[in-house]
Amino acid sequence: MKAAVLREINKPLVIEDVQIDNPGPREVLVRTAAAGVCHSDYHFMNGSYTTALPSIMGHESAGVVEKVGSEVSYLKPGDHVISCMSMFCGSCRYCLTGKPYGCDNLDDMAREDRIFKGDENVYQGYNLGSFAEQMLLHEHALVKIRPDMPLDRAALIGCAVTTGVGSVIHTAKVEPGSTVVVIGCGGVGLSAVNGAAIAGAGQIIAVDITDEKLALAKQFGATNGVNATNHDPVEAILELTSGGADYAFEALGLKHTCEQAFDMIRPSGTACIIGMVPEGQKIEINAASLINDRRLIGSNMGSNAFRIDMPRFVKFYMQGKLNLDALISRHVSLEEVNDAYTEMLSGSVARSVITFDID
Repeated sequence: MKAAVLREINKPLVIEDVQIDNPGPREVLVRTAAAGVCHSDYHFMNGSYTTALPSIMGHESAGVVEKVGSEVSYLKPGDHVISCMSMFCGSCRYCLTGKPYGCDNLDDMAREDRIFKGDENVYQGYNLGSFAEQMLLHEHALVKIRPDMPLDRAALIGCAVTTGVGSVIHTAKVEPGSTVVVIGCGGVGLSAVNGAAIAGAGQIIAVDITDEKLALAKQFGATNGVNATNHDPVEAILELTSGGADYAFEALGLKHTCEQAFDMIRPSGTACIIGMVPEGQKIEINAASLINDRRLIGSNMGSNAFRIDMPRFVKFYMQGKLNLDALISRHVSLEEVNDAYTEMLSGSVARSVITFDID
């Protein structure tokens, strides 16, 4: 099969032919239909986070089951599925207390001898490796979805939507009528805007550096937009909200925007960091602000229970509540993946989606 492989940090992905194993007892072979081009992979590609090499990138995907292992009962060939990097064992303290996204036993479910090039082992980024024509995954990395859901839209639920919407409804628990700010209008940020609208927020303010992204955010439910290149975003938010937002979500993973998110909230407000801040970076806040019950929290992929959440998000899309159509800026081939990352870094797209021929 063809796959986009990271062989060197800060070098383009290489399209290679690799060999994939047959499923083990609890594994599933999936024919990849679509994979979103997400900034999270780029953190590993540029060295902000460490990864084993060589590694197939990609983690936001959907496809069709081809084969299942001898002990798999949840899935069968022909099922349509979404992958998720929040694999769960179902028996650790996190899984048993309703926090499967924090599972303690991921390493036990991710063997390192699934994909090869000759005698060389090729790793799977996030234990998924979605930038490939096939994926061999533990059954607990997959959720079955209804077959009438378009798979290119479904792929976005695999990361951007679950992270953005989940951070709003699960992590921060946004209340109806509240004031919400979202910094960064890429795939995750736009999903957070959409999630705030679904949660019934009374005012949703999008912050970005391009007017095009701010206009797009209004299609997802934003009531206001602030261009951070033209205005001090903190001052603008304090003025628009008469003293600060109830909730602020940072969807870029930058030190200064994380600090801005905290400065935008009112007393008893919550700033939620959903972007991936590079390893080792520190976020600085005014400690005196904590006296006023302000909260700075993180979110692990929207604090999801993905086998429950993702089918719900599919239903939301089919009901017209979740705007996945406008989230896709363009479709690309696997061979165009490096161009897609160049576009993503320019800030000119919300999400590019790699599509595969699965006929």
